[in-house]
Amino acid sequence: MSGLFDFADYGEILALVGNSVLACAILGIVGGLLGVFVMQRDMAFAVHGISELTFAGASVALFFGVDVLLGSVVGSLIAALIVGLLGARARDRNSIVGVLMPFGLGLGILFLALYQGRAANKFGLLTGQVVAVGFSQLWLLIAGSVGVLIVLLIVWRPLSFDSLDPDVAVARGVRGRALSIVFMIVLAVTVAIAVQVIGALLVLALLVTPAAAAMHVAKSSVAVPVLSMAFGLVAALGGILLALGSTLPVSPFITTISFLIYVVCRIIGAVRTRSLG
Repeated sequence: MSGLFDFADYGEILALVGNSVLACAILGIVGGLLGVFVMQRDMAFAVHGISELTFAGASVALFFGVDVLLGSVVGSLIAALIVGLLGARARDRNSIVGVLMPFGLGLGILFLALYQGRAANKFGLLTGQVVAVGFSQLWLLIAGSVGVLIVLLIVWRPLSFDSLDPDVAVARGVRGRALSIVFMIVLAVTVAIAVQVIGALLVLALLVTPAAAAMHVAKSSVAVPVLSMAFGLVAALGGILLALGSTLPVSPFITTISFLIYVVCRIIGAVRTRSLG
């Protein structure tokens, strides 16, 4: 284990990857907030499906020498629109995602196999890269995150209503199909951003796990999003800070911290339920 970590030049390394640290922090907050709606709308499986097509889009872009972030966004938007338009019901949505996942993964692997560039670029699309965020990517990430937050604030009330009780929401005049498409687009942009940092295979660590953990220890409409954002921030920021002193990719650290938070919250929730019972 001692060979995996070396913090001798940690300060110098940290100064060089400030963009990536900030990107992880932003992603942890945005992912934690968005994850609340992912859980409420029972779309954890859909996140995984979108991430696979995001991976495919990034792989195609990498092969053709196009900006990888652009390819990720295009792939994720295609997946989001397909799921949003065709998967109104949970059963339909899960079957569509089940079809998209192997197709996206297979397409991504095909173009990675054809790609003749650096092996690190291939590996990074799956597991993330600590030093992958440049200034242009950081500003795109900030702009995308701000856009996601603005849209969420605009549709927060009707989206919450539709997420918790869709039948009553439709009866009250809420446009469920339009909200679903808007949410899927917002989710797609966030997934595309997340793939650049933690990779396509482990994107659930920031878009599902923090919110799932928060729901075990809180119930109010304010406490759950706040805790979810805090958990996402701790997992993302803690993960990259540990990864900087290691020879491993950032994703194992982020997913491990996120998982430990979930386990602790689940235990707290179980103890609290038992004591009340």
